[in-house]
Amino acid sequence: MTTVEAQQRDLMLDQQEVLQETADAPAVKGRRFGVGSIVLLVGVIAAAATFALALARQGQTQPTQGIAPDFALETFSGETVRLSDLRGKVVVINFWASWCGPCRDEAPHLQQAWERYQNSGEVVFMGVAYADNGPRSIAYLEEFGITYLNGPDLGTRISEAYHIQGVPETFIVGRDGEIEQFIYAGVSADSLSQIIDRALAG
Repeated sequence: MTTVEAQQRDLMLDQQEVLQETADAPAVKGRRFGVGSIVLLVGVIAAAATFALALARQGQTQPTQGIAPDFALETFSGETVRLSDLRGKVVVINFWASWCGPCRDEAPHLQQAWERYQNSGEVVFMGVAYADNGPRSIAYLEEFGITYLNGPDLGTRISEAYHIQGVPETFIVGRDGEIEQFIYAGVSADSLSQIIDRALAG
């Protein structure tokens, strides 16, 4: 056998060995995502979306003038009230949460101010529970004896329309539907009454 023939024979044997090893190797399954990977991926996407929303809202400020954004509030008692249906009245909109310390400080003042006007037929108070629509909300209302309209902000649609940055925040809307004043925390019965009286006279 010549040297060339020997080299060809060795090459053929090497190729046969490679083919045999390939045939004996276990099949590689297609890559699949486990439940844990899917949950992690969904969590990352949700976090990114939340972060993007927060960035988008950073440049937005609460409306302090012009027509107040319209909304419908479904109260805890099942009644639905639409802001635009209250034209001709002064409306006090208070965003709150039971877990919010400053909200708890304001609650007695809001109720006291409401009691001054509830029989006038010219003033409406609306409480909007921000990210708080469970039994804690009802317990909060009962604790402070709050009797004016209150309901949860389902899907945070109302708070997004008003670009609230936190709670408590209060908007006073005049008879014409325009925002008279915006207050970030620190509401007192007397200061609120002064604003309401001014709106009623205006």
